[in-house]
Amino acid sequence: MITASQLKFNKLNGLIPCIVQDATTDIVLMLGFMNSEAFDKTIKEKRVTFYSRSKQRLWTKGETSGNFLELIEILHDCDEDTLLSKAKPRGPSCHTGADTCFNEKNESKGISFLEEIIADRKRNPKSGSYTNSLLDSGINKVAQKVGEEAVELVIEAKDNNKELFVNEAADLMYHYLVLLSVKGVKLSEIEAVLRQRHLSR
Repeated sequence: MITASQLKFNKLNGLIPCIVQDATTDIVLMLGFMNSEAFDKTIKEKRVTFYSRSKQRLWTKGETSGNFLELIEILHDCDEDTLLSKAKPRGPSCHTGADTCFNEKNESKGISFLEEIIADRKRNPKSGSYTNSLLDSGINKVAQKVGEEAVELVIEAKDNNKELFVNEAADLMYHYLVLLSVKGVKLSEIEAVLRQRHLSR
């Protein structure tokens, strides 16, 4: 972990810009400024704290709204005068209520967006949800559905209807992610195994 002594606060009257990025989605949430005290408080409390230039004091993001930015990792750039905070947002990051201060939707760009939806259904069950009915059915039923979808994909692969093949592939991917959720396994864990296999070959 970096320390305040490594950073060049003198370039901007004791402040350095800090970009905040969602540690899961990689979406940029906001930009703020830190002095050495704000930096130390961020490291100590694991919540992103800035120096407010308008209020002339330390300001922990979420201190009023409850929408804290839980620090996961903090990095500095090559010139040691800019920070990148990777955080887990506890609600919207912008005071307007938007996900980000750049008015972007904070959601994963890849397949992990579906993993997040499944995780949300697990935390907040929704009446009539097919995902919840699957999650409630137990490991045997979910595993069976993955097997059925895999067989349907293989059968469709033998034909030349791309649309049907893509839809079967999507069905398999969805049920596979539900199975991972039931087993308590994150997609990132699978990715890590695949990445390690690639590096060792």
